[in-house]
Amino acid sequence: MTVPRLAVTLGDPAGIGPEVLVKAFAALPVDQSVNLFVVGSLSPIEQALEEAGLDLPIHLIDQPEAAQARYGIELLDPFDQSLEGLKRGEASALGGAASVCYFETAVGYGLAGRIDGIVTCPINKVAVQQAGFLSDIGHQEILARLTGAQLTATMLMTQGLKVAHLSTHLSLAKAVEYVRAPILIEKLKLTHAHLVGWGYPKPVIGVAALNPHGGEAGMLGREELDEIAPAIQTLQAAGLDIRGPYPADSIFNRAIAGEFDAVLALYHDQGHIPIKVHNFSSSVTATMGIPFVRTSVDHGTAFDIVGQGRADHEGLLQAL
Repeated sequence: MTVPRLAVTLGDPAGIGPEVLVKAFAALPVDQSVNLFVVGSLSPIEQALEEAGLDLPIHLIDQPEAAQARYGIELLDPFDQSLEGLKRGEASALGGAASVCYFETAVGYGLAGRIDGIVTCPINKVAVQQAGFLSDIGHQEILARLTGAQLTATMLMTQGLKVAHLSTHLSLAKAVEYVRAPILIEKLKLTHAHLVGWGYPKPVIGVAALNPHGGEAGMLGREELDEIAPAIQTLQAAGLDIRGPYPADSIFNRAIAGEFDAVLALYHDQGHIPIKVHNFSSSVTATMGIPFVRTSVDHGTAFDIVGQGRADHEGLLQAL
């Protein structure tokens, strides 16, 4: 049997990534059915272990194939700069460059078929911009750039609720402009295909409305009539079980009650808020449309609590 190999990227070394990583690895049983290794720098991991009072051995490796499912943390460090001047709890070009380096390295392994998936700790968007990666707002944009994927989408998941997103890192004004039937059709087809791959033979997907009360027959906006409903009807005619649009203030409760296997939200906060209200600590992000598995924690770098021992590692455990 081939043992899956997963890379766990450290994220911004100035954030809570090192803390949640060492706590999660300490909580994991030694599992010979999967090879986990970390792509990151040694010094922030050592500091996190000391602050958490954990005595996990660190095994330095120089290639993914050297990971052996050993107790502790198997670490591959691709970043050739010193982190000595890094200020924890602050966005910086150094932290941004390190986090992008870790992730780009892992993506390269994924594209080469050397790993089966990537689990990411949080990066900081300001730090990434400070490092000069001006087009890379987040992990998904970096993935699209490196993989050449023409169509990607974010899926947030927690117990009892899965929410795909039509758009994520767009201003609200631009997100509204993005609500167009051709885009809806492609994102819904992508979501449907992933749900089938995850074991839902005939997934039911509910689509959230954009406007209050679903637009009230056009009185509060015409997107439901002109874009969303036609997209749903096109896919229904093709045999997909797509339903809606339903008002955003009720569709997520209906999904939690079991009416839908997933919901398509139309913009970032419309989808993120219900997930995080329902079960923030255990929620996970997955990227759809790339040639390997990528999951992530749903929280950010949380610079305000770095070094305080308060970071919750449950999200990383769920992502793993």
